[in-house]
Amino acid sequence: MTHDTFQRRLRYAMVGGGRDAFIGAVHRKAIALDGQVELVAGALSSSPEKAKASGRDLFLADDRNHGDWRALLDDELKRPADERIDFVSIVTPNHVHFPVAHAFVEAGFHVVCDKPLVHTGDQADALVEAVARKGTVFGVTYNYTGYPMVRQAREMVRSGELGEIRKVVVEYNQGWLATRLEGEGNKQAAWRSDPARSGAAGAIGDIGSHAENLVATVTGLEIESLCADLSSMVAGRALDDDGSVLLRFRGGTRGVLIASQINTGLENDLRLRVSGSLGTLVWRQERPSELVHLPLDGPKRVLTRGAPWLCEAAQRASRLPAGHPEGFIEAFANVYGGVAADIRARLSGVQVDPLAADYPHVKDGARGVRFIERTVASAHSEAKWTVW
Repeated sequence: MTHDTFQRRLRYAMVGGGRDAFIGAVHRKAIALDGQVELVAGALSSSPEKAKASGRDLFLADDRNHGDWRALLDDELKRPADERIDFVSIVTPNHVHFPVAHAFVEAGFHVVCDKPLVHTGDQADALVEAVARKGTVFGVTYNYTGYPMVRQAREMVRSGELGEIRKVVVEYNQGWLATRLEGEGNKQAAWRSDPARSGAAGAIGDIGSHAENLVATVTGLEIESLCADLSSMVAGRALDDDGSVLLRFRGGTRGVLIASQINTGLENDLRLRVSGSLGTLVWRQERPSELVHLPLDGPKRVLTRGAPWLCEAAQRASRLPAGHPEGFIEAFANVYGGVAADIRARLSGVQVDPLAADYPHVKDGARGVRFIERTVASAHSEAKWTVW
């Protein structure tokens, strides 16, 4: 890496996330938060006209504002190496993830992809193999891993502060699909409830994958088998909108995972409880700056973001002093910050700092796809229990 590279921002392109797309704007705001990365190119919609209009909204140069992702990739490959993007961010509906991600990895580009990673285990395996062969960075935006108090919980569990982990309960409850919004012109509901675009699962793929990843990130536990009950509670809905899963982890830990989008009145109620032989931790996404610790041999205590006694990973993930709210955008930014740190280290040929490059990788995304597949299989099985 030349000295000049150290003096510039990383450059990225975005696929998807144009006008009227919720999550694309979230990604762009998060990426911009630390001032280290800039958007220089894009193919922002499946409609060429809308893609180019969206690019103009974001002041993309005409020659880097493309009508589809293939044109974007072709253009980047024609450019001199020192003008190309450093990575691509994929924020499309699920069915587009695999072809875009696989093509960019094969072309040697670093990738960040929204979750769930892809539709099938075979696609996930193909991506894992391609990333290993090409040696590229591949991040998956399980953004809840970016919260400081999630990283504090991870440190406390992994360091043995809770003792032997016995029980894990994770719930992700929303109410926005309590009515059949997909029949009323709601774009987000339409693609998320469409098997062709969303994949084999609805709620269990959309938010259940976040819940699975949160458990894996904090505890490091591996699922041995599961037993799932998936339902479509709203009449006429093609995919599940409510799911309950019993989990058995290697080593004997037991767990429960709930993912539901028909809990009327609930907003984004993601919560995790980890109980061990020496204590319990409780975290809620709607109160993300607090981590409740209930030790076996002492009083309940509430740890708060920004406190000086938190672990280094939690400290690094905080931008503001204690008491100043940080949330969803900042957590996303922490994931992107980890990806950027990894890319910069590789460009410079130095060993990456694991605390700096703290983000979910392609293998985390692949595990999430296997979780979705096995959950759906269990729900359709008479035997129910499905071995991992």
